[in-house]
Amino acid sequence: MDHSENYIKSALFEFQRYKTLGDKTFQQLSEEQIHWKQNEGDNSIAIIVKHMVGNMRSRWTNFLTEDGEKPWRDRENEFENPYSTKTEMLGAWEQGWQCVFDALDLVNAENFDTSIMIRNEAHTVIEAVNRQLAHYSGHVGQIVLLGKMIKGDKWASLSIPKGASDAFNREKFTGKG
Repeated sequence: MDHSENYIKSALFEFQRYKTLGDKTFQQLSEEQIHWKQNEGDNSIAIIVKHMVGNMRSRWTNFLTEDGEKPWRDRENEFENPYSTKTEMLGAWEQGWQCVFDALDLVNAENFDTSIMIRNEAHTVIEAVNRQLAHYSGHVGQIVLLGKMIKGDKWASLSIPKGASDAFNREKFTGKG
């Protein structure tokens, strides 16, 4: 496997990891909870997802041939009028991620040196992918934190729960729980 294929495989793995964190957060939340905001000016989970999906569709549609900031994108609207239902939000979430995965599936050794434009600024494939990976990981972190705040002591940890590090490490290093 050459370096370009290895990089894309690694990026796909990381994007999938962040998608899964979002998925596992959504599974714990009700219809009402995806709209929760601590303060009026804050973004709810439904708003964060709407922004992420708008970004995903814009950045990854025709990734190798068009600027990632599409003329049809309405970024300001992404922060208003959230999805009205959890089902609608989840459908858009899946479509956004599919756009990411479909675009990355097109990257190969022959086009890996393509210059990727984002807001009329040239990026290497690595720079463009890393930019989006950082962007989405930050927003997924917000989603997870909001989910944890909403659920309180009913939150099911998405990683190693507090107090379980020693047992986790024992299992990883010795195979004994």
